Amino acid sequence: MMEFINGMPANLIPGHWVKSRQSEAQGMCVEAIPLPHGGVALRNSTDPNGPALVFTEGEMSAFLDGAKNGEFDPLVGAN
Repeated sequence: MMEFINGMPANLIPGHWVKSRQSEAQGMCVEAIPLPHGGVALRNSTDPNGPALVFTEGEMSAFLDGAKNGEFDPLVGAN
């Protein structure tokens, strides 16, 4: 059974990576993939062979809740 850890090459994670339809025309976006035994991995779409960040379901849930509530808006210049 494969272990998925932070920093592993993203291209070693099997499956279909997904990115937002709002992605820039050049394809610059964050891509996500569900992991076989729970959790989610993220990668930079401009570096698909680069490192993956691996998160538990709880971590992703907390992040998405914060994003929905606007907690990260200042990071991208939105107020």
